[in-house]
Amino acid sequence: MEVGRGRSSDTDNGSGNDTADTSAAGAPSPDALLPTLSERDLKILRYVGREWGQVLEGPEAWRSALPVDPNLGGYPDAVRPKRFGRFVPLTGLPAVEAEEEAEAPPSPLGRVGHHVRRVLLGPPLAGTAIAAERMRKLVALPVLSADALSSVAYGPEAMLAVLVLGGAAGLRYSLPIAAVIAFMMLAVGVSYRQTIRAYPHGGGSYIVASDNLGRVPGVIAAAGLMIDYIMTVAVSIASGVEAITSALPTLAPSAVVIGVAVIVVLLVGNLRGVRQAGAAFAAPTYAFIIAVFTLVAVGLADAAGRGFQPIPTPRLPVTEGVTLLLVLRAFTSGSTAMTGIEAISNAVPAFRPTEWRNARTTLTWMVTVLIILFGGTVALVHLDGVVPHGNETVLSQLARRTFGPGVMYGYVQAATAAILLLAANTAFNDFPRVLFLLARSGHAPRLFLRVGDRLAFSNGILALALAAIAIFAGFAGNTQSLIPLYAVGVFLAFTLSQAGMVVHWLRHRDQAHWRKSLAFNATGGLLSAIVFVTAGITKFTEGAWVAVLVIGLLVLLALRIRRHYDLCTQALALRPHVIELPRQPAPGSGPQVRPTAMPRMAADTETEELEEVESEERPEEVNHLVIVPIARLDLAGMRALAYAASLGQPLLALHLSPTEAEAERFRGYWATWGDHLPLEVVVSPHRAIVAPLVHYIETLHHQRPDLTLTVILPEIVVRHWWQRVLHNQTAPRLRRALRPLPKIVITTIPFHLPR
Repeated sequence: MEVGRGRSSDTDNGSGNDTADTSAAGAPSPDALLPTLSERDLKILRYVGREWGQVLEGPEAWRSALPVDPNLGGYPDAVRPKRFGRFVPLTGLPAVEAEEEAEAPPSPLGRVGHHVRRVLLGPPLAGTAIAAERMRKLVALPVLSADALSSVAYGPEAMLAVLVLGGAAGLRYSLPIAAVIAFMMLAVGVSYRQTIRAYPHGGGSYIVASDNLGRVPGVIAAAGLMIDYIMTVAVSIASGVEAITSALPTLAPSAVVIGVAVIVVLLVGNLRGVRQAGAAFAAPTYAFIIAVFTLVAVGLADAAGRGFQPIPTPRLPVTEGVTLLLVLRAFTSGSTAMTGIEAISNAVPAFRPTEWRNARTTLTWMVTVLIILFGGTVALVHLDGVVPHGNETVLSQLARRTFGPGVMYGYVQAATAAILLLAANTAFNDFPRVLFLLARSGHAPRLFLRVGDRLAFSNGILALALAAIAIFAGFAGNTQSLIPLYAVGVFLAFTLSQAGMVVHWLRHRDQAHWRKSLAFNATGGLLSAIVFVTAGITKFTEGAWVAVLVIGLLVLLALRIRRHYDLCTQALALRPHVIELPRQPAPGSGPQVRPTAMPRMAADTETEELEEVESEERPEEVNHLVIVPIARLDLAGMRALAYAASLGQPLLALHLSPTEAEAERFRGYWATWGDHLPLEVVVSPHRAIVAPLVHYIETLHHQRPDLTLTVILPEIVVRHWWQRVLHNQTAPRLRRALRPLPKIVITTIPFHLPR
């Protein structure tokens, strides 16, 4: 915990110095917690500061009245917290373990729970631990392609599972449908090359659709992506478990338990902040590529030996006629092999320079490999006469026929299971980031903005795991039952992304080759729209209606959340004639403090044995210090400051910032207001809120045990219970954390939001 100096500038009291607002350190980062104030906001802030200056003693009077030194020191340069702790000793002061000790229940069971959490998740990481890792193309290919390439394990089988309903006549359409899907892979891949060129800093469907089509299409694209990522986890785990049970049939009855256990392991691993290290992803992905390439090559070589004559399929019962509807259903099911193509366009900044060029090259490699693996697998299925059945996957049947039940068969199954599990893990990185982007724009609860102890979006990771477990268990881990829910979300996002790119090129006709780029994106968007509409119609009764309904509910919820946040912003915004001011003090009065406590009467032996005694019995025996934790200078924060200043006691404002840059911005705003009251800024490298505040307040108590610390908290009070999740519950959490500490008085100043 680093504590900045309270005096941010030497501005005059209420002078409205125009240079004060320039003290903020540059433009804020996209994930900054402190909102940026416009020129109008700064003008109002100066006006409010002048009004405060007319009713308060000068800033020096308030600073000289402080009975403590608010500057408690900071972290040393090298920070290494203890295994079960978050804090290291402050300069010249003993460390106080605040996070677990303050927030955990005082019972032994509660402390054990927190220790178990630290064992599972590891010690917290400082913000400086974020590695700006850049990937080479050979590393980026397996890291970013695991989702797309793993779909080879279930995409062809999903297509064949529909065609087999038409018997041998239906299976004859497998090659033409696969050819159309391969062409669509090529078209969408080329269109995403244009997206990378237009958005060299990363352009996912949400960003592209929002930027070019508007707010609602952007939210729809984000909802489709969220469904896609949830289904990626469910389908990948289901397919991975099927690969395991195909090799070990005795585990089939425990498939759901195994799948849920794998999701829990992925949850814990991602909460620990496991990085997508190249070695961790490269080995299984390349192992799968080698396995399928070898399988296809050996299988085609065997087929060449018999003149590429297909082996007759076993006699199949015909349950449906070979109609256009059947062919379209098979086409949409097989199109799930395209999932994950978007991943590279999202991660352009992760490449080594020149980033966009390397990303486009890697995307080309990925699409090429995907087309070869997908087409080769379907061709081999056709030549070997393999048909889907419930006890064994198509890929397992091909491997068993080609290699026999030996080492190579086990290698193919192990590589397939490994890449499917890694594909599920990819969603744990992308889903929380979509939620983060939604929360940043006000369409999702702000709790999804928070980066956890291990530098991961913990709340988003937990939400994905719970949703995936519910879907996986609800459909009993059956891949074929999950596939209909899959295509709708992903192709909806594809369609809106490519439509957004068409609008982008129409707006930027001055760029080179814009017509060619527009044509590629229009082709990709048209094909994606065809698949989306086809999937929605043909798979509607098989479960696609669930995806459509959930997407609609997510969009409505996101728009409702945005409306609530917009109303909150309007209600909390500073207005010149609404702001509350502290009462006018009597002439010559101001903050009062006694440097020492009144002497106590002699205590008996039993009282002397107590380590701490709260024995103030008369008003003159109480020494005060008022502390106001303040997040931002809005109406709620100003009301709390006004109430605290009206008490006429020594006062210290306390602000918490996740970075020094954001701390400097707040100091700049504080100086613009007039720097009327003492301010101390705490910069926590661990991004916690409650723990550093408790740590700071408890350290002040150790510095002056005779003081009674009154903590005044601004608290947003919502009208409806469901709105509570949309706001950080800092005040209740801080109240619970501070209640066990001696000589701490906690007061909340409610700010009631309008209906």
